[in-house]
Amino acid sequence: MRVREGVLLWILVAWLCTRIPMALVNGRLGLFLTHFSRAVNQRHFSLTGACGAIQKLTRVRVVDNSALGNTPYHRPPKCIHVYNKTGVGKVGDKILLAIKGEKKKALIVGHKMPGPRMSPRFDSNNVVLIEDNGNPTGTRIKIPIPSTLRQQGGEYSKVLAIASNFV
Repeated sequence: MRVREGVLLWILVAWLCTRIPMALVNGRLGLFLTHFSRAVNQRHFSLTGACGAIQKLTRVRVVDNSALGNTPYHRPPKCIHVYNKTGVGKVGDKILLAIKGEKKKALIVGHKMPGPRMSPRFDSNNVVLIEDNGNPTGTRIKIPIPSTLRQQGGEYSKVLAIASNFV
């Protein structure tokens, strides 16, 4: 019975939110409706835009020619850990991937979220598989990578060496 009451209350709130002008909804009723609708919406979907940066459980695309990253598999590679303080990976951060039932380290070379000025924004979250010591697993990178990785110096020099194009 509580589920039915909750659904009816949600329908009432949705109807009120669409019918009452915002000028009238700035008292206690408006705060209640706003708080209640946020609580209900967060159970079903997020009100914010999709996060384009890489965090836990984000699907990524492997863009090098390594054997592990290019053979088809029924599950896409997913990020299971980001090696920084914030937990949100940007270009140049290392992450831990779950790929084909294995754990592999990877380097982020492009993400969907807009970064600082004059930095490229990609259509997908791109990573390059690396070994534990930082050497890339593949021998070529298929897509252009951001030239901001050049500024980070010697840590990624081997990844930069196998890249063919820079943006």
